[in-house]
Amino acid sequence: MGKKIISPSQLLAFILLFEFGTALVIPIGLAGGQGVWLSILIAIPGGILLFLIYDYLFRQHPNMIISGYARQILGKYIGWPLSLLYIPFFMYIASRNLREAGDLLVSASYDRTPLFVINAFMIAAVIYVLSKGIEVFARLAEIYLLIMIFLGIISNALVIFSGLIDFNNLLPLLGDEWKRILSAAYPNIWLFPFGELVILTTILPHLNKGQLAKKTGVIAIIISGLLLSFTHALEITVLGGDTYSRATFPLFTAISLVNIADFIQRMDALVMLTLIIGVYFKMTLYCYAAAAVASDLFKLKKAHQTVVPIAVIVLFFSVISAGSYPEHAEEGMISISAILPAFCVIIPLLLFVVHIIRKRFGLYR
Repeated sequence: MGKKIISPSQLLAFILLFEFGTALVIPIGLAGGQGVWLSILIAIPGGILLFLIYDYLFRQHPNMIISGYARQILGKYIGWPLSLLYIPFFMYIASRNLREAGDLLVSASYDRTPLFVINAFMIAAVIYVLSKGIEVFARLAEIYLLIMIFLGIISNALVIFSGLIDFNNLLPLLGDEWKRILSAAYPNIWLFPFGELVILTTILPHLNKGQLAKKTGVIAIIISGLLLSFTHALEITVLGGDTYSRATFPLFTAISLVNIADFIQRMDALVMLTLIIGVYFKMTLYCYAAAAVASDLFKLKKAHQTVVPIAVIVLFFSVISAGSYPEHAEEGMISISAILPAFCVIIPLLLFVVHIIRKRFGLYR
């Protein structure tokens, strides 16, 4: 890998922006109903456990990304093709993020603009920042995290002072409701958004203080989990569990109801800015991860050599993958149940177990 050029604070910004991403705006863990905010809290320990596995593999192979130590642990004949699968996986999830941002912008403000045009502008920004290198991208993350926090404070304050909140919408939490809450936490919310942190296996080798990776990651997961839980609880208090589960973008719907003294209203732009920032960083991290794995497997000197073709494929797939947003959302349920477990849990756990066994019995050459 290249130079150690990312600070712990920049890693913190990456994780927070990545976790917020689309999870702030779209409904998550629908099986949890009005108790989805509790599902998020319950899923936090599982997210931390997954991150600790990623961190352990990083500490054992501090100069390698996942494709590098997969070949070392499993051998090149198993590790290389297994690592190759991560490239289309990262690209697929990036295309889903791009589609969700594009659909919100089209439905909210740009109904006469083709989806392809909106997505093309966003993907052009991805290509530009990654061409400048991961260090520039990390500095940008610190700046935009502050902007996103500012937008979040304003949005939440407007909703709170608008008088729209009804805490009765969070109740009741009866016996059967707790089963739904647990089933929403594991595996749904555990995998999305916490399991998606598998992309950090391509970022951690750049950290200039690797010993702080565990502390930084755990703190970031806890902070993001608490903020996501608060945000979705706020959405439910405004919309109610039924409307929340049926809304395409519940945060957008909730803030569109804000009306303070018939003067402060139509604050939808705040949600749109939040979504654009979150999705942009999440999508860019996925594109970077795909480029990093590709450059490692095919022995390219610089990861950004593959950024353009990867970004172009992500752009076109974001448009052709689904004919409508409901179809896109249905595909998302399939990806959570089938694709995310394999790449976020099973493969890293396999690498972890095989590494422990090989290390225990001295099977490394």
